[in-house]
Amino acid sequence: MKRDPIVLIVVGLVVLLMLGFGVHEARRARTGGAAVISRNAPQAAHDFTLPTLDGKTIHLADLKGKAVLLNFWEPECEPCRIETPWLVELQKQYGPQGLQILGVSMDNESLKDVWSFAKEMNVDYPILVGKESETDAVGDAYGGIAFLPQSFLINREGKIVGKILGLESKSDIEDGIKTALEPVPVSQAQLVQK
Repeated sequence: MKRDPIVLIVVGLVVLLMLGFGVHEARRARTGGAAVISRNAPQAAHDFTLPTLDGKTIHLADLKGKAVLLNFWEPECEPCRIETPWLVELQKQYGPQGLQILGVSMDNESLKDVWSFAKEMNVDYPILVGKESETDAVGDAYGGIAFLPQSFLINREGKIVGKILGLESKSDIEDGIKTALEPVPVSQAQLVQK
């Protein structure tokens, strides 16, 4: 029995599409959608120090009082190319309200590629770089980086209030930013001490 090569190609493509859809839906089911926002007992964000692309140093603890979107990415990541212009816009829009976006480049091979990407995308927020062991250690401290891009939303108190796995919509990212920017409620104990 002779098989038509076109039929085999079409069947192969259908199987690949079904697998891709299945993986996407499994991820969405596991995370409950795009941004996983935790309003119950947020975890403390792991502190770290990394150099920036322009030679400065960022220490996460120094940003307490600001909301932080910690974004893991790399220049070769196509979804990162879609997301980065949104992050640039969101930094401009919410920066005056206390947002600081930090981009952690997971590409430790070529700083030239990271520079080119940042210039091409008009990135105006700090890009953190470092030795592979340094950036991997930061990613591992946040539970490992399974997808690129991957972002963590940190509130003004230094607590993780959400994460975004993979590419999601600009509005999902913005919703997460709004959650991170919400005022931290003053507890009764703080009121008594004043």
